[in-house]
Amino acid sequence: MANWILGLTGGIGAGKTTVSDYLNKSGICVVDADVVAREVVEPGSEGLNAIVAHFGAQILTDEGTLDRTTLRGIIFADENEKSWLNALLHPLIRAQLLAQLAQADSDYVILSAPLLFENGLEQYCDKTLLVDVPVEVQLTRTCVRDNAHQQQVERIIEAQMSRTDKRAKADFILDNNQPLEAMHTELAALHQAFLQQAEKKRA
Repeated sequence: MANWILGLTGGIGAGKTTVSDYLNKSGICVVDADVVAREVVEPGSEGLNAIVAHFGAQILTDEGTLDRTTLRGIIFADENEKSWLNALLHPLIRAQLLAQLAQADSDYVILSAPLLFENGLEQYCDKTLLVDVPVEVQLTRTCVRDNAHQQQVERIIEAQMSRTDKRAKADFILDNNQPLEAMHTELAALHQAFLQQAEKKRA
């Protein structure tokens, strides 16, 4: 793959989208794993057809789209069903991510994925950037943003790779527990460094 790829990740509520939006406004293409995960189960897709064949029409809303709440209830109650779903969707998502990364035409391209390290996606990246905040900040931000219960957010955080392990794996770490202006200054400097590295790869 010719493009220089930056893997962007961060735990829930860390502010990964703020970072990807900033870099996108600077002219950098963003391939978002969350968006691709929705695309592969759109009506008429191979993914959704396989899910309906497996779970039945109860998994659809009245509009014919995937009923995520019903599906979530099934897979969280049954580890085998969760494994089946992952075995179906992960290859579809990965193939689509790689296709979009190859088509990107900016100076470098971002692969944005909350589970970048958990799903081994860093193998496709030249460098990785972790957007990092303390766990207490993750909890507060996510509860406010999603109007969620603290216990629910705690479970999501526990299911993700630990902050310590992510910090050890990442090539670059951006502290997002600072004033927005200071974070943007740091991010602008990183952006310049990424442009230089991408230029070297093309040379």
